Parts: sequence; C-alpha cells; structure tokens
Amino acid sequence: MAKRKTRETQKRRAPVAGKKIIGVVAGVVLVATIILLITQSGRSYAITILMGTPTLTPSPTPTATSTPTTTPTSTFTPVPTLTPTPLPPATATPTLSSTPLPTDTPEPAAAPALQPEETAEVPVYGFKIINTYPHDPNAYIQGLVYENGFFYEGTGLKGRSTLRKVELETGKVLQLTNLLPELFGEGITIFGDRIIQLTWHAGIGFVYDQESFELLQLFNYPTEGWGITHDGERLIMSDGTANLYFWDPDSLAEIGRVEVFDNGQPVTWLNELEYINGEIFANVWQTDRIARIDPDTGRVVGWIDLTGLQSPEDRSQQRGAVLNGIAYDAENDRLFVTGKLWPKLYEIELIPTE
Repeated sequence: MAKRKTRETQKRRAPVAGKKIIGVVAGVVLVATIILLITQSGRSYAITILMGTPTLTPSPTPTATSTPTTTPTSTFTPVPTLTPTPLPPATATPTLSSTPLPTDTPEPAAAPALQPEETAEVPVYGFKIINTYPHDPNAYIQGLVYENGFFYEGTGLKGRSTLRKVELETGKVLQLTNLLPELFGEGITIFGDRIIQLTWHAGIGFVYDQESFELLQLFNYPTEGWGITHDGERLIMSDGTANLYFWDPDSLAEIGRVEVFDNGQPVTWLNELEYINGEIFANVWQTDRIARIDPDTGRVVGWIDLTGLQSPEDRSQQRGAVLNGIAYDAENDRLFVTGKLWPKLYEIELIPTE
C-alpha cells in the first residue's frame, strides 16, 4: 500500500513538474523575446535618432522610404547654420569696396590739376606762302590728298560732285569720275591702293581703285560725312560735330571715337582732315582756322590762322567759298591748303606767332 501511494504521488507530481518546466522555458523564451525586441527597438530607435526620424523606426520599410525624406532634412539642416558664415564677408564686401572710394574721389578731383595745361594759351601759328598753284575755281573742294606728285580731290554740291586726279603745277584735271547727281560729295583719303570717298547726308561711302577709279565697294555709315583721313592703321572721320570717329580700314566699322575740345570746350564744325606727324589737322568750317588735334585725347594742341591767305582779288564772292582742303607731302615736308571755289592752291610754311 505504501509503495502504491508513492507511485501515485510521483505520477501526480510528474505532470506538475513538467508544467513548471514548460512554464519556466516559456518564461525564458518570453523574456528572451522581450529582451530581443527591446534590443532591436533600442538599436532602431538609436539609429532613427541619429537619422532624425524616430517616428518611422518601427517599420523597416517606411524607414527605407523615409530616408529620402529625412536625407534632405539632414542635408539642408547645416545650410542655415553655414549661410551666416559667408554672409559677413559678403556684407563686408561693400564696406571694403566703399573704403577706397574716398581715396578714388581725389583722383577725379585731380582733374583740375590738368586745367592749367588746358587753360594755358594754345599756340597759334601764322603762315608764309612758299608757292602758289592754279586751281579750278569751280571745284567745291571737300577733300584733298597729295600722293606721288599729284593731288586727288573730292568735290561737292549736287550735280557737281566728283572724284578727280589733278596735276600739281598746272591744276589740270587728269582723271575724273562723277557721282550721281543726287549725291553731295565730301572728304576723301587714300589708304593703300584704295580711295575712300564720303557723301554728306546720304550715309553712303565709296571705295575706288586708286589707279583706275573703278568702283570697288559701297558702304554705309550712320552719321553725316564730312572729312576723312588715316593714321596708317585707322581711318579717321568727321561729321561736323566735335567728334572724330575711328574706323577699321577693312570692315569700315567704327572702332572708337574722341571728342575734340579746346580749353575744356568742344570744338564743332570739324570738316576736312589731314593726319600730319602724329596730329590731326582739321578745317573748322566757315572760319579761316585749322585745329591741330591730339588724336589720343582730342585736345587742341595748336591753331593755324590763315586769315588773309587769299588776296581780295582772288576771294570769291560765291556763297560757301570758304577755306577747306589740307594736303601734306610727307616725303618733302610740304603743306598745301586751298578752299571751296578757290582759284589757287597754296604751299605754306607755318610760323609760330608771339
């Protein structure tokens, strides 16, 4: 009987022990699972804190998709922080650039330092007649060039405008071409083997072969045409204002300009031009004066007064018969002048006046 009770007691205890073991195992598994979950969640939470998206950590997939959303946040977050850093230099730049301004201001103020030179008396030259040559009194001279023993002339007036080659000693016209009667011819110059001639209001210029007078090219320009010359590299043109225009000799396009002034005042009515030894000589229309101009600054560096050059007998009473026409023989250092409708052409020598 005792043995039977012991076995029955053991049988009853066995299920209870098994249940306890199972419960312990289940508890361990549960605790392990909870720890694992806590550990993974903690790791994910730590990661998401670093990434800045703690709310999106429970689901790995949303976390992956949220990465683009959070990446800009993490990318742009420093920008506001960094932006102020360059701003002070940027803000300081106007301060730095404005710093030299007081220093620069005296430089324009230094311009008055040039005033004594500008307001200094510009030398005036008189003349001495060396030779007198006959000239066509019907030629309304607008342009005059000397080359290789001959004069080349451009004449004006509608219906009477021409390009001509003239013999020096006799004034005989050796070669001539007429412009259309609607055109008013103006200044001429020779550049290389080409003759370039302007017109007054039409805005049309002509390029001729020097030898044959064959018309090679027509071109346009936006101003009036008055006088033209060159310095060996650029064409120099006047339009009756105080401006002188520099043209490219090939394209005939403007590449620069300068305003002519004397004692700070603009000199207008610049007409026929001649480039002589680094200066531009310019007739001032309706006067007996020629301005000597520095081409770099536009400043008048001298005046030539040709009052009295024509004798009373030779002075034409026709309207517009004024001084206009300058030519220079560089090889022999000879200066020639004439005028519109003048019966004579003069070789002169300049004499400084006291």
